[in-house]
Amino acid sequence: MKILVLNCGSSSIKYKLFDMTSGDVMAQGGIEKIGLPGAFLKLTDKNGKKVILEKDIPEHQAGIQFILSVLTDDTYGCIKDYKEIDAVGHRVVHGGEKFASSVLLTKEVLDKVVECSDLAPLHNPANLKGIAAMEALIPGIPQVGVFDTAFHQTMPAKAYMYGLPYELYQKYGIRRYGFHGTSHRYVSKRACEILGVKYEDQKIITAHVGNGGSIAAIMNGKCIDTSMGLTPTEGLLMGTRCGDVDPGAIPFIMEKEGLDAAGLSNLINKKSGVAGLVGGSSDMRDLEAAVAKGDERAIMTLDVYNYRIKKYIGAYAAAMNGCDILVWTGGVGENQWETRRVVCQDMEYMGMKIDVEKNHGMRGEEMVISTPDSKVTVMVVPTDEEYMIASDTLEILSNK
Repeated sequence: MKILVLNCGSSSIKYKLFDMTSGDVMAQGGIEKIGLPGAFLKLTDKNGKKVILEKDIPEHQAGIQFILSVLTDDTYGCIKDYKEIDAVGHRVVHGGEKFASSVLLTKEVLDKVVECSDLAPLHNPANLKGIAAMEALIPGIPQVGVFDTAFHQTMPAKAYMYGLPYELYQKYGIRRYGFHGTSHRYVSKRACEILGVKYEDQKIITAHVGNGGSIAAIMNGKCIDTSMGLTPTEGLLMGTRCGDVDPGAIPFIMEKEGLDAAGLSNLINKKSGVAGLVGGSSDMRDLEAAVAKGDERAIMTLDVYNYRIKKYIGAYAAAMNGCDILVWTGGVGENQWETRRVVCQDMEYMGMKIDVEKNHGMRGEEMVISTPDSKVTVMVVPTDEEYMIASDTLEILSNK
């Protein structure tokens, strides 16, 4: 079965085409700048070379049509006809309390996704555009929605409720939902597969750390807590997001800076985090380079970044009365070995011992990086959300 996975953003579309019989990735790429000048599709060709194809792409349907034309192209394609695609799996950002698992996208389901759009006004409408575009281009093709928030729906109320008037939860659904759920689910299960242990018997902390970042506590196969909240802004220090901040600071800043709601949202989502603290790039490679040169502000920023991760790991070990496995993933988690070292050091109190030699310089590989006598198995597992989406799509269609 051939399954196309789509991740539609407000001005972008990422895609992967899987042959689920073999598990191979047949094609992958992405479109950027939809509706803007200079739109392009970037793909990896049959020889592993990056190719950029420029084209005017006014909206999502035109973008997906372009992707389908490339998939069937004599030069860059891998299928003869786009009708060879058996199903489409979509990343959908917010399912609210309505979806605790992946689902076949029917009209009833889509109506509920629309209802969740208030919680993700920048993401859900874009996801819905991708779903509508596929239906228009290949009418009747089975489509499945895989929700970022679904994995975290097992959190108990003590973890997801805010200390706000209960009426705000009842009226608007104000609570913690968490994100990166597909990634947390994939790497936690994959870690257990690698170790040959039963998923339902483990206490696992997953650190999905990159430009966006979140930590999850997974106990006996279920998520019991995660660091992101109503929106992806809560929790860790991220590339441009502030993470945890005193809510009392919000009206203070708005008054002092003369900001409205849109201006505040721009500040905490796009101008804060690493970029805001260091006063420059949000790229962690640039931050590491500045630290290597002795830049004091960069050193402080990296300290804050690493400390937030350590603090959440400690909190979740406390919440689960221990930890069996710590999994690193995401752009930073997979590649920035120094952050892994700094966060894991001085964790001997919980039985965690990292193998400095194995960890040093290790990037993007599945590997155990703890010592043999460590009571906590520390691992790096590269995430593969797209494969998880394709797997869910196959499973749902197989059980249909």
